[in-house]
Amino acid sequence: MKKNIILFVVGVALSLNACKVSSQSKKTTQPEKNIEQKVDSVLALMTLEEKVGQMVQYNGSWDVTGPATGTTNEKKLERLKKGLVGSMLNVVSVQHTREAQRLIMENSRLKIPLIFGYDVIHGYKTMFPVPLGETASWDMILAEKTAAAAARETAASGVHWTFAPMMDISRDARWGRIMEGAGEDPFLNAEIAVARIKGFQGSNLASEKTIAACAKHFAGYGFAEAGRDYNTVNIGVHELHNTILPPFKAAAKAGVATFMNSFNEIDGVPATSSSYLQRELLKDSWDWDGFIVSDWGSISEMIPHGIARNKKEAALLAIKGGSDMDMEGGAYESSLESLVEEGKISETLLDDSVRRILRVKFQLGLFDDPYKYCDESFEETELYSEENQDLALEAAKKSIVLLKNEHEILPIKNSVKSIAVIGPLADDKDSPLGNWRAQAEANSAVSVLEGIKTHAAKNIQINYAEGVKLSTGERSFLKPLSLNNTDKSGFEQAINLAKTSDLVVLVVGEDAYQTGEGRSQTDIGFLGLQDELMAEIKKVNPNIVMVLMNGRPMDLTWSKENFPAILETWLLGSQHGNAVAEVLFGKYNPSGKLPVSFPRNVGQEPLYYNQKSTGRPNANAEVTYSHYTDSDRDALYPFGFGLSYTNFEYGKIQLSKTKFSASEEITASVEVKNTGDMAGEEVVQLYIRDLFASITRPIKELKGFEKISLKAGESKTVSFKIDAELLSYFGRDKKWVTDPGKFQLFIGGDSVDLQQIEFEYE
Repeated sequence: MKKNIILFVVGVALSLNACKVSSQSKKTTQPEKNIEQKVDSVLALMTLEEKVGQMVQYNGSWDVTGPATGTTNEKKLERLKKGLVGSMLNVVSVQHTREAQRLIMENSRLKIPLIFGYDVIHGYKTMFPVPLGETASWDMILAEKTAAAAARETAASGVHWTFAPMMDISRDARWGRIMEGAGEDPFLNAEIAVARIKGFQGSNLASEKTIAACAKHFAGYGFAEAGRDYNTVNIGVHELHNTILPPFKAAAKAGVATFMNSFNEIDGVPATSSSYLQRELLKDSWDWDGFIVSDWGSISEMIPHGIARNKKEAALLAIKGGSDMDMEGGAYESSLESLVEEGKISETLLDDSVRRILRVKFQLGLFDDPYKYCDESFEETELYSEENQDLALEAAKKSIVLLKNEHEILPIKNSVKSIAVIGPLADDKDSPLGNWRAQAEANSAVSVLEGIKTHAAKNIQINYAEGVKLSTGERSFLKPLSLNNTDKSGFEQAINLAKTSDLVVLVVGEDAYQTGEGRSQTDIGFLGLQDELMAEIKKVNPNIVMVLMNGRPMDLTWSKENFPAILETWLLGSQHGNAVAEVLFGKYNPSGKLPVSFPRNVGQEPLYYNQKSTGRPNANAEVTYSHYTDSDRDALYPFGFGLSYTNFEYGKIQLSKTKFSASEEITASVEVKNTGDMAGEEVVQLYIRDLFASITRPIKELKGFEKISLKAGESKTVSFKIDAELLSYFGRDKKWVTDPGKFQLFIGGDSVDLQQIEFEYE
């Protein structure tokens, strides 16, 4: 989907005073049991043309950034007035959503309200950490809170629906959209997806402070071949069910209002037309009753995929496959009526889609009050509120991961009297906002330099040098990054500053627009002249703290060897600089853990912790075994890894019993003690391995975690329940099974540093 936003102005004078805005006297929706009767009543009144209209979504910008639909703006306006459009995206603000809604309510026959959608990925006006970064907090309560705050800001701006959360499992740092998801693990992805859905939707979709969520992209998008966006996906049915689908199944069970299908094909079939995914699994087997929206133009994109000759054939494949709403594809509006009239599809097929769309609109309360989200006073007080900024700071701090801290150089000691803040991102107030930044104002974030100046003691001298520009020219969502590969004019100032300072804080990494949709890269190192700058600074001052800003795992091999401290800060949103400074000066003890493996080099990609054992697993000198001849095969920094300013000691794992059956469960417990002199938080992680199964299984899989807070010297016992369902997998017979036999259980602070014990399932 594309994000270029131009507010919806159709060239027609629309009087706001003529709107019958009832935001002063809100009504609640009818009980759920009555919604189906209401849906059927509306459906019975609709013509075929009006049904098709509900399945059409228009972009609110006439500057189309995706594939052209061929429909003129005048035609779009005419269809809106007739009520032949069900939804619009990229229409924002109370003023403009009200205007667009009025076109329907004052001109159409049935006055079925529009549902407005928007890409609210990690905030609306207030920016929270990019999703991959926030996942590093391993804090589900936090994820629910930030989603709820984003929902309030979105609802306050007249929008009902977000195209989030993204729950695509991704193991490839080359893929630009890895920043938009929760990393490589199915269990962690499912947990945070459910938390975000709860945050967006709350306990009542009809509330003016909640919005409908969207589980995307269904399915397999994160497995794009070679990490190239929109590319082919080649996976087997077991990988699909055991790795890719669990977060989506959890989302459906959690009651997510909508799904979005994905651009990619799986085994020759574009997901947009996959009846197996959309009808057999989601709508039938999982008994999910929301509606599926296509991704931007993905129905018409089945033409270049080579399985449809024209939009009519594409529409036929998509509706049969289960896609309910066509996002800016121009296929449904041009073809569905004729397909029904020609007898190629039954009108009952459309009825199912329309019923699903109407159901969500009723659940949102839009039939009770089409203008219920049009409250200017709420818009004025909610956007960028102090409460939201406080939450943004909390989320940013909890998302930071301490990767290295040699000689305890962090937190910064009182003996440090001068700090050189150097790097192309040090005073960048825009990159912290990340990609997919919704309505955030450019350059509105707190920079690292600003944060350091705010939080440093008054007797510390803070000096700044950019060192090198990362890019040249304008940066935007639509333009590729133009790297600076020649201008070293800032090197001398930075080097001289480093020479005369006690400590260097080196702020490097990626521009906000190096990750995101269409931002795949073959190089995951430091682009431009950053490597040269870092090497020169290292020559004159070894006391360097690297502050890494990025939206994907990066190759940190040289940095790990040469810098005593590395702080992974991602792109943390509005309060980025304050969060980083609080960690640097010890006002907050970092507690983040990596949600994705960091490679030693790009040649290891795709890389993930839950690999399978081969028939020749040993990595030794014999070339016949599974290893590289020019590199280690393990991660530089593994999944689940993250240091603290204190130390945690794990006791021995205790099992309530070593054997159990289907009707029972066992408990695994471990005592964790803070052995340092500073309070801190630890993410206690549980992994399990099925030693012998009907299909090959991973060497370990995350099956539980708990984030605990411990004062210095304090101990806590953490317990995990293990039952048959936790051990189940999609097996050889294409069913979910739990094998009797032996299992290994691991508990520790990351996916490598683990204690092990065995149990048996009978």
